[in-house]
Amino acid sequence: MTEDLGRDRWLAELRQRVPEIAATDALSRQLDGALLIDVREDNERSEGSPAGASGLSRGFLELRIEQIEPDRQREILVLCGSGQRSLLAAEALQRMGYARVSSVAGGMAAWKVAGLPVLAGALDSDAAERYARQVLLPQVGEAGQSRLAAARVAVIGAGGLGSPALLYLAAAGVGHLTLIDDDRVERSNLHRQVVHADARVGMSKAESARMTLLALNPRIHVRVVVERLRADNVEAMIGGHDVVIDGADNFATRYLLAAATRRLGLPMVYAAIERFTGQASVFDPRRADSPCYRCLFPEPPAAADAPNCSEAGVLGVLPGLVGMVQATEAMKLILGVGETLVGRLLTYDALGMRFRELKLKRDPQCPGCGDGASFDGYVDLERMCAIAG
Repeated sequence: MTEDLGRDRWLAELRQRVPEIAATDALSRQLDGALLIDVREDNERSEGSPAGASGLSRGFLELRIEQIEPDRQREILVLCGSGQRSLLAAEALQRMGYARVSSVAGGMAAWKVAGLPVLAGALDSDAAERYARQVLLPQVGEAGQSRLAAARVAVIGAGGLGSPALLYLAAAGVGHLTLIDDDRVERSNLHRQVVHADARVGMSKAESARMTLLALNPRIHVRVVVERLRADNVEAMIGGHDVVIDGADNFATRYLLAAATRRLGLPMVYAAIERFTGQASVFDPRRADSPCYRCLFPEPPAAADAPNCSEAGVLGVLPGLVGMVQATEAMKLILGVGETLVGRLLTYDALGMRFRELKLKRDPQCPGCGDGASFDGYVDLERMCAIAG
């Protein structure tokens, strides 16, 4: 009994310092410009939150409120489940110098009883828990997580670069992944292609990757295409996606992909690796200032000048790091946050543990996107690469 009385007195004292308002009054003030903050936990808000409210769990309120509202003179209304946590939250905001803070009496329960507008949570309880640390980021939030869930990303190759990119995109909740790869798992792949396993040697790489990704995150949709990218299928394979990740290991595929993404207006996240070095960039035809792949490589080099991993070798961890750069760039493109690698070529030297950034400008004479560029068909690109090889 003593503990209950102490709690009651404590709450009574809080109510002397923190104004309480009815839910209907809170809605009126919100419509007049006040900021309504729902301080319940993510899993509670997943069942619905007041329309227009900002979700910010009580445990992170003091740490993140300034990112949401730096103006300490703006009126702030705090809501929880029943009106008790909001008293604590409001007092904390007062101590931080916010001058006009009120608690919504009765919390969400009173809001619903009054029949006030409620928006269904963007995330269900599983998603709220699964992506909790990511949703805490102001640049992501529930709206950003919903964009990731709706996104469609095509990944060309489930090999060294595709493996880490696929794993992290799946873990982040990118909802629709298309894996395009006609190869099969070999034991020599396993030191770098971590999406596969020894027991799957001989299996289709696309199918092996699908098994791993769904085991990691059963919420996503994974489509596999066990077919090589060619002149007659490239547009059909990548059309309808939001981002294309280039994990190809040959120039014929990469030139086809570069041309198709440009014609379809799709951003292409490029990367390449060899021995101890890697590089990455983003080619985004939606931007007038973006170079294209052929601004970097106007013509394919001879095979002797560009050996693949089976010929030159590769440090197993190298594609892991570069592939994660690709996954990061893809997520930034989907979320519309940060500065992508458009116009920049990021290079990595594993032996020296050094990153360098090179400016990559659009070339007016580029055969792919220059002023006088002409597209003569994908078949000609295949023929060009075959001659170079």
